[in-house]
Amino acid sequence: MSATLAQLGNSLHDGTRSAPIVRRRRLWYLISVAAVLVLGTLAVLRGPNLGIEFTGGSEFQISGVQDTSQTAARDIVREHVPDSEPKVTVLGGSTVRVQTEQLDSAQTSSLASDLAAGYDVESSAVSTSYIGPVWSQDITQKMLRGVLVFLVLVAIGMALYFRDLRASGAAMIALIHDMLLTAAVYGVVGFEITPSTVIGFLTILGYSLYDTIVVFDKVRENTAGMRVLNGPDYADRVELAANQTLVRSLNTSVVALLPVGSILVIGAFVLGAGTLKDISLALFVGILAGTYSSVFLAPGLLVDLHRLTSRAPRGPVDPAPRTTLAERRAAQERIASGTADDASDGGPEEGTDCGNGDDEATDDAPDDAPDAPVSVDSSPDVPPARRVQPRRSTRSGRSHSRRGQR
Repeated sequence: MSATLAQLGNSLHDGTRSAPIVRRRRLWYLISVAAVLVLGTLAVLRGPNLGIEFTGGSEFQISGVQDTSQTAARDIVREHVPDSEPKVTVLGGSTVRVQTEQLDSAQTSSLASDLAAGYDVESSAVSTSYIGPVWSQDITQKMLRGVLVFLVLVAIGMALYFRDLRASGAAMIALIHDMLLTAAVYGVVGFEITPSTVIGFLTILGYSLYDTIVVFDKVRENTAGMRVLNGPDYADRVELAANQTLVRSLNTSVVALLPVGSILVIGAFVLGAGTLKDISLALFVGILAGTYSSVFLAPGLLVDLHRLTSRAPRGPVDPAPRTTLAERRAAQERIASGTADDASDGGPEEGTDCGNGDDEATDDAPDDAPDAPVSVDSSPDVPPARRVQPRRSTRSGRSHSRRGQR
């Protein structure tokens, strides 16, 4: 199995095999848009499950419970706050968490005593906490501000690193795709959105950008020296770069998903711990979305942005990389040596006068006679492409003009 994967990676790297990543980019666009729309619609219909850190309210945790039934907690809360619907969650196998709206000190003390009696535990087994609306609004604003500042700084940093706004734009579009897809899945599953979720979101943003930068670095390496960045040759080289990094991206994602998936299973189904469950789900979905967008979306977006914004170069178009100075000198020396050989083989015989001749020979020649052949100096110091124009004597012309004056 490993040998087969190694052979596949080698064939993708040298171009023997090629996955249609850029050629089928419109298909990947359609899949991404459909997934975001469907999952986003389901998440909006269900509504976000915001934690108490973002909504504010009172929280009660009853530990050491034998029967973790949620019905008892709901009935007790409704007796104290009739118009409030509590949020009851089971943490682990012996802890029940109850979240209600904002309660004053008297209501909090009375409800804690009734919850202890309802679950047949001591009063010390019930812990209470309170989060005000001001603090919840403040943390929400800071979260949004932090994400926005992160995106702006990353966009500027990538533009400076690649010296190309289009590369930064393609990476940011792929990053926004990962955020939307992860948030949609989170809303569909119904997990509570807590500060741990925000930490998971920021982590997957960094992972997605790292994978995209690796792909774009390979694109820059494959397209170095190209003058045309909006033609089929550029698209082929971008696709080659995406294929060359495909196996590496898959291996990195699998290695990252194994521990994250273990944390998700243990936190959600074994321990029931809210923090582990919240952060691991965001990481798991974000890594999958980041791998998909870095390999299948970002290269195609880069090609399309270059095609829409690049201008055709002036003059002749040469998509091949420019030759180095040493290669140009070697070519000139080969051309010069070939010209010298031609001159030595096909030159005039010895004794033949190829010069201008004396004055009498020039005067006897007719005016319409063709120019005499002139030998070209084949010395390496003279460029082979330069021609030496023959010197034509004007004595016959001056003789004719003198006769006309007479």
